[in-house]
Amino acid sequence: MQISIKVSVVALFTLLNVAGFDLKAQNPNFYIFLCFGQSNMEGQGSIGSQDAMDDPRFQVFQAVDCSNLSRSAETWYNAEPPLCRCWNGLSPADYFGRTLIDELPEHIKVGVINVSIGGSRIEIFDKDIYQNYTDDYSEDWFQDAVTSYNGNPYQYLVDMAKKAQKDGVIKGVLLHQGESNFNDSQWPNKVKTVYDNLMEDLSLDPEKVPLLAGEMVHEDQNGSLAAMNTIVNKLPEAIPNAYVISSSGVSAKSDLIHFDAAGYRELGTRYGEKMLELLEEPGPLGVVNDNGYSLSPGYPNPVVNKSLIFFQIPTRQFVSVKVYDISGSEVKEISSEKFEEGKHEIVLESSDLKPGIYLVRMNAAGFSASQRIVVK
Repeated sequence: MQISIKVSVVALFTLLNVAGFDLKAQNPNFYIFLCFGQSNMEGQGSIGSQDAMDDPRFQVFQAVDCSNLSRSAETWYNAEPPLCRCWNGLSPADYFGRTLIDELPEHIKVGVINVSIGGSRIEIFDKDIYQNYTDDYSEDWFQDAVTSYNGNPYQYLVDMAKKAQKDGVIKGVLLHQGESNFNDSQWPNKVKTVYDNLMEDLSLDPEKVPLLAGEMVHEDQNGSLAAMNTIVNKLPEAIPNAYVISSSGVSAKSDLIHFDAAGYRELGTRYGEKMLELLEEPGPLGVVNDNGYSLSPGYPNPVVNKSLIFFQIPTRQFVSVKVYDISGSEVKEISSEKFEEGKHEIVLESSDLKPGIYLVRMNAAGFSASQRIVVK
């Protein structure tokens, strides 16, 4: 009987593999973000020594083979720029990821997939009509870019994302596009078509996967296409879970269409700060260890006036919950007393806190954890 059971288990695992199931556990602490668009998402900024990246918590899923970078497609690497194709430059994706790993807990890893084409209209990412737009430019640079994505950038992005999903969880989508759709009032609806297709083809929940779209070079920087920002800012009307990233004050190149290196660092940081706000998920069991302890993010988060902090303990014991600023200095004590076994909620009053990012830290016998909150 024992032998029969072992054979049945082996047979089951064999069947699962044949059926295409990936038996390697998907890492819920690996946050993956899809990036697409045209040249500003592709990356046109000069890469400087300050842009070096050797932190393995920030990874890029290489889109194409790049011998000059010693990278192969469909492989994770430390997110050293360029993050799109072989000869691109600094992009918003770079400092987006760096901003996230600077603020997220140490056990969280971040990955990006960047499939972008300079000069492309949003229609090239529409799976039903993309073929009408792959010859927008006859120049080699454009045709080579399309060819590098097997002639179908949208499907290439989906295929890459499906492979990456075996390793982590897609948490959001980053877009920078619009220059080639200048004055196109239907642009928000066209973006919605692409976004809806991504959600369906990747089995994603649009309520949990936000879309962040950046403005063109702003009018305060004399942006040549700044008038497009009026249309870009209508995107949340078409996609409820879409958010527009302001480019106000973000420096640009002399062409007044592309951002410069400093501009990409700032714009990417803004993408990251918005995503950090959106990543917070309410619930009573945010961080749990094997001994029955937990601490959740505050809810609501960001905090306007007050927020509920949830925690759980396995036995009656003393629990301290305090608030610290990002420098690690204590700024507020929420609670310091004995609690009974079980789940508890306490109130964080934020009226005496300045707007910014804070950590709520819980200490109890055998357990210590922190959660990030944003105070508005």
